[in-house]
Amino acid sequence: MVSPTLQSMLSERQPVGVIWLTLGSVAVVEIAAHFKPAAIVLDMQHGLWDRNSLEAAIGVARASTQIIVRCADNTASAISLALDAGANSVLIPLIESADAARRAVSFGRYPPQGIRSAGGVRPLLRGVEGLANANREVTVGVMIETIEGVQDAEAIAAVGGIDYVFIGTGDLALSRGAISRDGIANDCARVRDAATRHGLPCGIFTPGASEALKELARGYDMAVIANDIDIVKTGVTGALASLEQGLGARLMSQ
Repeated sequence: MVSPTLQSMLSERQPVGVIWLTLGSVAVVEIAAHFKPAAIVLDMQHGLWDRNSLEAAIGVARASTQIIVRCADNTASAISLALDAGANSVLIPLIESADAARRAVSFGRYPPQGIRSAGGVRPLLRGVEGLANANREVTVGVMIETIEGVQDAEAIAAVGGIDYVFIGTGDLALSRGAISRDGIANDCARVRDAATRHGLPCGIFTPGASEALKELARGYDMAVIANDIDIVKTGVTGALASLEQGLGARLMSQ
């Protein structure tokens, strides 16, 4: 059975649970992909991925799941690197204006829709026909994660060629500074509603599955159900807590 594409899941407004991977481990990507999540994000902006590990990670996972690469920045080279490696989607960080969104779309599409250069081992394996189909198959997502981005959300969502909007809640909270949780939620809702008015799906960064379920119930289309840093941290702290509890109980019984 062929797995659904990110494009089809978003167009049909199926809820998309994302595994977010930062630590740069190809083995972890292979383990995650084995269980066939809807999508895996490989974080090139803050993660430990380099070009070789990115290529290897996409190679072990692309048959099992959809691969989204959060690019290092909104440049032609960063976006081309991800797509040449075989990513199904690029997620462009820190989009704060319609002009920035238009640049992201242009960097992610071949002519005449954009200025992406033809190249990369995996794209070229598909030949000319594959390159021609890429503009229809690759999705371009933009991250809104600052006050400026929230304020310009309506204009950003109106840019042609964007496939989805994604809210970076961590950077948005930093951008806002001292503000209540409700204030951040209102910012997120403003972005989500702007995306909805323009027919775009909207995703949101969440720290885990329980929070993801709540946001999906609020009308978001994509949310993060797990990330590798928290999985490792929770495993280590849980093991240590169990050891301390067990040793404490044993010592108290002596």
